[in-house]
Amino acid sequence: MSPRKSPTPARPAGSRALRILRRTLGSTGVILTLVVVAAVVVVANIDFGKGKPPSGAAADVSANDLARTLEGYTMDPMMAQAQATARERAYKAQLAAERDARKRAEAERKRRAWEAFKRKMSHNPSAADNQKYAKKMNALKGWGRCWPSLLTMWNHESGWNEHAENPSSGAYGIAQALPGSKMNSVAPDWRNNAITQITWGLTYIGSRYGDPCRAWSWWQAHHWY
Repeated sequence: MSPRKSPTPARPAGSRALRILRRTLGSTGVILTLVVVAAVVVVANIDFGKGKPPSGAAADVSANDLARTLEGYTMDPMMAQAQATARERAYKAQLAAERDARKRAEAERKRRAWEAFKRKMSHNPSAADNQKYAKKMNALKGWGRCWPSLLTMWNHESGWNEHAENPSSGAYGIAQALPGSKMNSVAPDWRNNAITQITWGLTYIGSRYGDPCRAWSWWQAHHWY
């Protein structure tokens, strides 16, 4: 007859629960460990702005990114045409302003030169000086061919002396204006300035006779003009 086996003592109910708890805690620990490691890796790779390129820097922008940026922006052809028109208008305005500035500068230079010349001619120039500038001014009127006529006629009238005065009539100056004060219509320095007198004389000849050639022809016939 086989001996009877002693019955296996029953394990306390709490020991099974303890094993389940241990297994659970073990799995949770692994998970927590993995979560912590992942968090550390993420934090380590965050720049927080350090070493970041300055705003607008494109050194780290790829060609694809740039291409996408260009593709994402378009302009209406009419808008582009308006921009081109505005640029053309601005450029032309700038050129015009520069031209005007140059013209003003040149006009001012000529004005100052003319004033200086008139001051010089107010200081008793010679008959030769008066003839020299009268010849130039006569040519500027388009009467170059008539210079011999003017030269001879005013030689008879005043001897090209800007202070010549007719004692009987009171006619005065190179062109013998009558009275001399009429030359004030050109400039108030008419008594002494040969240029003022020549200007008045040429204007008178042009208005009355057309040119010095006709004026001299008249003078030859009447001895006045």
